[in-house]
Amino acid sequence: MTDRGILSSVGRTGSCFDNAAAESFNAILKKELTNRKVYPTRLHAARDVTAWIELRYNHKRLHSAIDYQTPNEVDTEWRQHHKTAA
Repeated sequence: MTDRGILSSVGRTGSCFDNAAAESFNAILKKELTNRKVYPTRLHAARDVTAWIELRYNHKRLHSAIDYQTPNEVDTEWRQHHKTAA
């Protein structure tokens, strides 16, 4: 893998550095978007994934891990809290 510039995961079973959140996100992305399409080019795929993340995932999709809020709502709340604390 390293000869192709790919770094292995830092996590392993029982490690606090596991990548469960990233794996969950990738599974959702594949299930809701990419497994349903064939892209003519890599650029088309990148644009579609970017639009899905910005318009659907961050602004509309509710997440159980963050009390059924959108990532955008949680980020806005966090920024407001830290802005007033500073």
